[in-house]
Amino acid sequence: MLDLPGMLAGPAEGAARRLLGAVLLSSVGGDQAAGRIVEVEAYTGPHDPASHAAARIGRTARNDAMFGEAGTAYVYRIYGRHWCLNVVTGAVGEAAAVLIRALEPVDGEEVMARRRGRRGPLASGPGRLAEALGVDLSLNRHDLRQPPLQLRAGLSVPDQDVGVSGRVGIREARDWPLRFFIRGNPHVSGTPR
Repeated sequence: MLDLPGMLAGPAEGAARRLLGAVLLSSVGGDQAAGRIVEVEAYTGPHDPASHAAARIGRTARNDAMFGEAGTAYVYRIYGRHWCLNVVTGAVGEAAAVLIRALEPVDGEEVMARRRGRRGPLASGPGRLAEALGVDLSLNRHDLRQPPLQLRAGLSVPDQDVGVSGRVGIREARDWPLRFFIRGNPHVSGTPR
């Protein structure tokens, strides 16, 4: 079993790097699908102006899950239509999380395709990923050690295979090197690869 507290302890950027290669397993609605994490972004807390828990925002009903226990899900909606899945990191009250941006499908591709209305790519980009796994607001605060959405141990990714860049799709602190991805993986969503 994956040691989530150990993997997610400390600063969000370290947890983000350690999440590369881990597997997300979904059994939402009784249909199983899984993918290897190939791209993530860290949101480091109140001092991070791009974080939902930035100091200017504080604690709200929307971001309250970010202040919870490491290894729980923080799910929110963007653009009024896409769900995004984050893994809460660090100590309770720190409000840090890692956005899961892309997965490499490893099981249940047909399930992912059906959930996505046969549109590709299947799990490249946070909105597509959530849809492919059946993630919605009902999984906010979900313990990721338990079904129907679980983090499992995966492949170890060597440092030379990890790319680091600025974050994608945000306005503030875009250039902070908090996006981590597996170099050359075709399932990575943002550029550069």
